Amino acid sequence: MDQSVAIQETLAEGETCLIISFVWGKGCYAGRRYLVLRACRIFIYTHRRMAIAAEDVCLERVLPIAEGFAVEEGTAPRRRALFCVRLCSPKSGIAPCLGDYLRLADKAFEVVFGSCLQRGIVRWFRAHCGKDEFEVIFFSCLPSEPRGSETESGSWLVTQPWGLGLAAGSPRESVQGPGQSKPKTEVTSAMVRSSTMMVSDKASLLSVKKFELRDTIVKSQLVQKEDSYTSIQNFRFFVGTYNVNGQSPRGSLQPWLSHDIEPPDIYCVGFQELDLSKEAFFFNDTPKEEEWFKAVTDSLHPGAKYAKVKLIRLVGIMLLLYVKADLAPNISEVEAETVGTGIMGRMGNKGGVAIRFKFHNTGVCMVNSHLAAHTEEYERRNQDFKDICSRMQFCQADPSLPPLTINKHDVILWLGDLNYRIEELDMEKVKKFVEEKAFLALYQHDQLKRQMDEKAVFEGFTEGEISFQPTYKYDTGCDDWDTSEKCRAPAWCDRILWKGKNITQLSYRSHMALKISDHKPVSSMFEIGVKIVNEELYRKAFEEIVRSLDKMENANIPSVTLSQREFFFKDVKYMQLQVEKLTIRNGQVPCQFEFISKPDEDTYCKEWLIANPCKGFLLPDSEITVELEMFVNKSTATNLNSGEDKLEDILVLHLDRGKDYFLSVTGNYLPSCFGSPIHTLCYMRDPIQDMSAESIRDLTLMPLHMSGEAFQSEKPLEIPKELWMMVDHLYRNASQQEDLFQQPGLRSEFEHIRDCLDKGTHDTLLGSNHSVAEALLLFLESLPEPVICYEFYTLCLESASNYVLGRQIVSKLPECHKNVFKYLMAFLRELLKNSGKNRLDANILASIFGGLLLHPPPSQPKPDITEKRRAQQFIHQFLLREDNSP
Repeated sequence: MDQSVAIQETLAEGETCLIISFVWGKGCYAGRRYLVLRACRIFIYTHRRMAIAAEDVCLERVLPIAEGFAVEEGTAPRRRALFCVRLCSPKSGIAPCLGDYLRLADKAFEVVFGSCLQRGIVRWFRAHCGKDEFEVIFFSCLPSEPRGSETESGSWLVTQPWGLGLAAGSPRESVQGPGQSKPKTEVTSAMVRSSTMMVSDKASLLSVKKFELRDTIVKSQLVQKEDSYTSIQNFRFFVGTYNVNGQSPRGSLQPWLSHDIEPPDIYCVGFQELDLSKEAFFFNDTPKEEEWFKAVTDSLHPGAKYAKVKLIRLVGIMLLLYVKADLAPNISEVEAETVGTGIMGRMGNKGGVAIRFKFHNTGVCMVNSHLAAHTEEYERRNQDFKDICSRMQFCQADPSLPPLTINKHDVILWLGDLNYRIEELDMEKVKKFVEEKAFLALYQHDQLKRQMDEKAVFEGFTEGEISFQPTYKYDTGCDDWDTSEKCRAPAWCDRILWKGKNITQLSYRSHMALKISDHKPVSSMFEIGVKIVNEELYRKAFEEIVRSLDKMENANIPSVTLSQREFFFKDVKYMQLQVEKLTIRNGQVPCQFEFISKPDEDTYCKEWLIANPCKGFLLPDSEITVELEMFVNKSTATNLNSGEDKLEDILVLHLDRGKDYFLSVTGNYLPSCFGSPIHTLCYMRDPIQDMSAESIRDLTLMPLHMSGEAFQSEKPLEIPKELWMMVDHLYRNASQQEDLFQQPGLRSEFEHIRDCLDKGTHDTLLGSNHSVAEALLLFLESLPEPVICYEFYTLCLESASNYVLGRQIVSKLPECHKNVFKYLMAFLRELLKNSGKNRLDANILASIFGGLLLHPPPSQPKPDITEKRRAQQFIHQFLLREDNSP
């Protein structure tokens, strides 16, 4: 909250200063100080409450700045989206008293601020004190490593932040709120073309101290009063999508990107199938990212200068965000994330990437997705959409706040190759509709339209009228429909939809001039109303809120009413989400709540449980619904199978300045072959859910190398029967299945397959070949000890190119693990005999199975690209040998 105006009212007319707000000690406000750099001196102020006027602050001491100081800049270890400065002990003169004073704050004085403050401090000292009069060491802490292939290009151009008591310049110029006008920074064409400009403000700040209730209340009420200090201004957004089918750019993209006379204010450009190579698919590495980025940058509208804000890529799905250079200071809180929805729910050949940001005071989220292919897979496409929505989460600048989801934005623009097809019409009928330009009649058979009408997908979204011919599938290099052997029917695969208020679509078109792909690019121009903050009205609303809060005494103790305090999750199954809802109803006092960890525990709940949201703020007489989500995966299933862990937990709901509430969470877990050790399953002749809990426990806890000795009276199976059922099904039904192990199945079918394996209710598995294949991969992934045991991991990597040595290592595996390895290799070699039909090769299979059969223990770092390649190479050599018996 910007309270610097209280300090500025103490200044003489025309006097300037630089103000830093900091906290030391453990009191909520008692330890807050303002450090003011002014007139070659450091003024330290205290205040007793939220300061909005000069009488609210008190000058504590004045420290002269001595000679012999130096200004230095440096770096420190990474922290997420923070910038810090540490004022070190002065080198000479009277200023050591400053170091002594600052060391009172837990022996280290630290101020959190944006990079503009970093530059401002340097400039201030150089202007007022000379180059060698003060030592300031900056710690520039960059965001954490990006996911997928998130690309950070260039440096941040950070405008003046609000909310930390920072001011620079004259008193009137320094009072700013969120989204208000900011100092303009010149952006040259060279900066744009080299992509050296990024923009943000609050995204680089750590906000108020955790659970400072007054500030939280002020923020919340400012949001409620937003209409009183904002107005709507329209801006032009260009949104484009292009599936480039793995091709490199040829020629200019201006027919697509610069079609209109008037230049857009913001560009959102998405690509799919940027690179179809195995290298890109398995290692997420491609040179085509730079090729297409350059092609886009060079083809932006010549009528304006643009700055690249963000680039994000996941395998072949890439999203670019540009903004007019003069509008760049109004962009803030930029975040980007990726979600893979391919095989095993994470491979990046399908999925989505997204960029969210704040433009003035409007939150915008742009999503580029590539959903499941093939006409009959519309349910899978629906599932991909839902997965992207549920799993795409953006960190907020304030770490005490929960992540933002896609739907928590004012404006959502969704683009991409959504892959919905035209159904119930044969090829010739579709072509006839297209020739007659009967697009409205053809649109009635569009899968996306029908699924949206049924509210099965994209609920709340809008798509404009389609007045262009289908954008898929063409022969490369021309406008002829597909003449290949598969002869795909035309379809509107490439779409643009939106959700939010004050959005008008000005155009929606395809661009037939671009012919390098089997898709045609699509674009849409939007006029979007953006909320602009009026500084005076914002200040007025802010002051009214603060003064009204002053009337509320802190003695009021918050209390809430809970809908229930005991929760039971019945028949919890492996990888099947269950949700129970808790309603928190607030009383008459605003309150902050959070689920807190119990003594001697690091997290507030066990790994199989999560509360969403786990923290929040409630105004008087308001309520919130918290979803308690129980989900058992590979990391928790083994201990639940063995009985070492149970579905029992106590959640502690803490109210800031109030009492704690205790919630009991229990459930019963149905044991599963998923998450069970190989040697355990080999001793289970009955389905696991037909066995007693005691037997499951004894077999699961049986040490791997003692299994043969402990059960001499009972001969184990050579391989787990569950593994045999899945492999046998695929061998008999899917040897010629196209894209096996590369296309995901349906979640509902996986659940049915899992139940068949755990209950033994069917002799055959019911589900598509892709669902059974994915179940097999999930089974191998869930093994607590991989097929090639952890102890041999390093040796296998070292023998990645030595088949003889590799055979010797396999021969040392425990008998059940060795049998499984030989069995899987024999099965995969059989699949390769049908590579002409299933389009598999040894490199694909080695890449898929390498990381499942051979990976390091959980205690070690995740394998890097070099280790992944060696694991792939190790498996590859066994796929090329018919006789791999040790």
